[in-house]
Amino acid sequence: MSVIVVGAGIVGLSVAYEALLSGAAVTIIDRDPEGDKASFGNAGGIAVTEVIPLSVPGLWKKVPFWALDPLGPLAVRIRHTPHLFPWLWRFAKVGSASEVRRISGALAEINSRVYDDLVPLFNKVGLANDLFRKGALTVYESESGLRRDRPEWDAKRALGVESQELSASQVRDMEPALGPIVKNGVFTPQWSHVSDPKRIVDVLRCWLADNGAEILQDQVDRVEPRTDGAALTLNGGKTLRAAKIVIAAGVWSAQLAKQLGDRVLLESERGYNTTIASPGVVLEREVIFADRKFVATPLSIGLRIGGAAEFGGLKAAPNFNRSKALVTLAKLYLPGIKEEGGVEWSGHRPATPDSLPVIGRSGPSPRIIYAFGHGHLGLTQGPTTGKIVGDLLFERKPCLNVEPFSVARFS
Repeated sequence: MSVIVVGAGIVGLSVAYEALLSGAAVTIIDRDPEGDKASFGNAGGIAVTEVIPLSVPGLWKKVPFWALDPLGPLAVRIRHTPHLFPWLWRFAKVGSASEVRRISGALAEINSRVYDDLVPLFNKVGLANDLFRKGALTVYESESGLRRDRPEWDAKRALGVESQELSASQVRDMEPALGPIVKNGVFTPQWSHVSDPKRIVDVLRCWLADNGAEILQDQVDRVEPRTDGAALTLNGGKTLRAAKIVIAAGVWSAQLAKQLGDRVLLESERGYNTTIASPGVVLEREVIFADRKFVATPLSIGLRIGGAAEFGGLKAAPNFNRSKALVTLAKLYLPGIKEEGGVEWSGHRPATPDSLPVIGRSGPSPRIIYAFGHGHLGLTQGPTTGKIVGDLLFERKPCLNVEPFSVARFS
């Protein structure tokens, strides 16, 4: 069977991996297969404990304060606001208690499989030494901050997340570089991080090429079903055909789905980070700064400080003052940090309003399968998404219930 995968990020490459292992002839198409998109520049966390959606009861009380801060954790570009209204309306609707319970159950189910799928893939392609299972540390500036988040930690524990509250001294025993601003924290042992997200996708892409996958650099302008399969049209007008096509093009997937008659609420949630090769401080694991909504991850290439959520569409220029603001915040927690030589980055997370990815067959075109919209969890859920899509490609029973991820939920 021939399969074309549109998109060479971690999700698309994971789909190609599963299809190749099952015996398909695989072609991967991306306009920039070695580029610097979300799979390249993310924070590097395997965030299996993130089982609560972004929209929760009471969030809307905080949004205006965040949005009014030009360098705060959330920003909306004014010109993009009218386009964003349908997404925001759905985001508000799924923030009810009943919807949060439903969505959390689906997130917990897919995240419960992550290591079952990720570890064998890493071992197979030569990345066994690039996964660090050291947990993560969420830190707070006050007891009131931790108290505020306890209901969420309780909800996570009910869904299988392991966590342990720590005092200030226990936090600093784990991460001595943290300063006195940290008053307590929560350790989550199931979390892990990778050596460098770029290395992960580079090694996987090279393994696929070495094992028979064809990788084409081109832009896909159109996808359409055919009686004997599916076809796509490249930017220069060339048409390629396959038995099945998988759309895994991140935030750019929505326009292809629209051509097929599937409505998708998908927005670019731009993230920012700075990677400092010689930061002057050492962390053993990813640290999440709960009060300020950013993270720091020790990668093989340096300390990556990342976060922020900016909604401005795909065409707006990045505002790297947000990267600089994150480094300024990091100094509050890591007083020994040196910022010289930091490399700034910005990329587009593909965000759905309900925090669930889109995985499954196109409604009008079942030979075309979707695998996009993973938001902050692309690296985490990529290999498991590949496993699910591999099952769908070969008409096997999926390894988990895919109904919550169906594109039909937006109809």
